[in-house]
Amino acid sequence: MTTPRPAIDPELQALLAGTPLLTELSAELLPQLRQLAATPLEPHLATRTVDRQDATATAADGAPVPLTILRPSAAAGPAPCVYWIHGGGMIMGDRFSQIDIPLEWLDRFGAVVVTVDYRLAPEVTGTTIVDDCYQGLRWVAEHAAEIDVDPARIVVAGASAGGGLAAGITLLARDRGGPAVAAQVLICPMLDHRNVTTSSHQYAGEPGVWTREMNEFAWASVLGGHGVPAYVSPAIAGDLSGLPTTYVDAGSAEVFRGEDVTYASRIWAAGGQAEVHVWAGGFHGFDALHPQARISAAARRARTDWLARVLEPASTSQRR
Repeated sequence: MTTPRPAIDPELQALLAGTPLLTELSAELLPQLRQLAATPLEPHLATRTVDRQDATATAADGAPVPLTILRPSAAAGPAPCVYWIHGGGMIMGDRFSQIDIPLEWLDRFGAVVVTVDYRLAPEVTGTTIVDDCYQGLRWVAEHAAEIDVDPARIVVAGASAGGGLAAGITLLARDRGGPAVAAQVLICPMLDHRNVTTSSHQYAGEPGVWTREMNEFAWASVLGGHGVPAYVSPAIAGDLSGLPTTYVDAGSAEVFRGEDVTYASRIWAAGGQAEVHVWAGGFHGFDALHPQARISAAARRARTDWLARVLEPASTSQRR
């Protein structure tokens, strides 16, 4: 019997028709998928006047953590910063994956975008991945004056696995007393290793952009038999109090819908502030894969409008 599930938006369904889809992942497929997921930065900079700087943070085990800093050439004075964490299930992708999303905020707010190249599973497991991202965030805060960033306006943001890692390092920053995080933007975040939600069961057994089976493979690769700290799987964190203002979004037609809505609800229950959007008919990563669709444009606009309220003084917003 087919499990009832929300339908995909008709425009997105038409755009998805030519996309190769999988039901499951495997160790044999992973090298090929990593090649396909590699993202060139240059096309995104061709129409922008942006200064690029590469830097290296140091992981807890001494390994290098590459960073790229993208700054508007005409930027003046300490700027807001978006610390970007890419998606890819923590098993693929690189620091330029989905980079068009934070570059929209560079355009709108004059934000400095810093993107991190964390190590991937299964080559590393346990807390290594989230710690790589945290050490990159520490580097940004410690070098804020050097890269002309306002340390009071550092936003942590990411998509899919990057959204889960953004939530994880925000918890780490809270528990370790810094760095200060002004806001977190969690785009269809991968938050829960347990796969127990209704949505995780709805999107199983059939090809998709990201299915229950793919999610199980990715989490098994990340955990590698280790215990599960809340910084790796933020949905199991016992305490969500004391977090910065949070934006969460997801599609109604995706695996992560349930865990994402629950995470936002738990932030409210802990007395925090969160805004959550579930886009009717959106599949996982819809606005990254097909930004030209009407629903994608609406999702991106809603995030940017929310971020404007976080980063811009009211008087500045009123003049726009």
